[in-house]
Amino acid sequence: MASKATSAKLSVIKTYKLYVGGAFPRSESGRSLPVKAADGRVLAHISHASRKDLRDAIEVAHAAQPKWANATAYNRGQVLYRLAEMVQAREAECIALLCATGEISRTDARKEVALSIDRCVAWAGWADKIAVVLGGKQPVAGPYLVYSTPEPIGVVVAVAPEKNPLLGLLSVLLPALAVGNAVVLCGGHRNPLIAATFGEALATSDVPPGVANVLTGRVSELIPWIASHREVHACIAAGLSKPDAQALELGAAENMKRVTILDRDIDLADNAALHSPWIAERLVEVKTVWHPSAI
Repeated sequence: MASKATSAKLSVIKTYKLYVGGAFPRSESGRSLPVKAADGRVLAHISHASRKDLRDAIEVAHAAQPKWANATAYNRGQVLYRLAEMVQAREAECIALLCATGEISRTDARKEVALSIDRCVAWAGWADKIAVVLGGKQPVAGPYLVYSTPEPIGVVVAVAPEKNPLLGLLSVLLPALAVGNAVVLCGGHRNPLIAATFGEALATSDVPPGVANVLTGRVSELIPWIASHREVHACIAAGLSKPDAQALELGAAENMKRVTILDRDIDLADNAALHSPWIAERLVEVKTVWHPSAI
């Protein structure tokens, strides 16, 4: 009787790369970090971004930002709406990734994905309306027509929180994109799988290469360089530890960088707070034009 040969199935563990300028480079340092399930199994590896990776991403964002800023607000809204479509199309995958590390239930993951889709749609809608809220005609004493209008500040670094990996990264990314900034998104703390996969979603969306870039790894290593880099014009962060928040604010004080740090305990499901155009106010400059008038 012939014996049956048995063979164990070899599991191929994926290594997620960074997303910079529409491409997927490995970290220049060659480092990666394991992502483990609750039972200790290695689910995947993620690239661990270095200071050099941050600098490369900022340079790419700086080059891509003017074209994105010059796009019509209506067009930017369409692109963000396309992101909502991408998240919805990947709903099952997003739920699986959120549950992969065993930190949240499937029910909570499903709710987070639904809220994330709503957040994309909300900021898509705000893209061509923020100028009305943050700008407009100004009443002045004298024969002048005075108009104020918000303009993108430039390159923004967005630091995603540990909790609610998908909803958190969208909460800091979308306000910056909606007003015409280019963004370097730093994510990937306890469950970095969503941030790493989000780069793959961006690559197949309508977001132009370089406008949104994704770095993963230990964000605390990058905080000093985010704060000191003079081509970063603003930073929006959520869920930072107190030491990291202080390091970011103190480092940014030297170059007058705008820093917005959302409360560590903020409820990311609070649509009233996180769909507000006032979050984007810190990510724009308001230009005021005076014109003589005979009226």
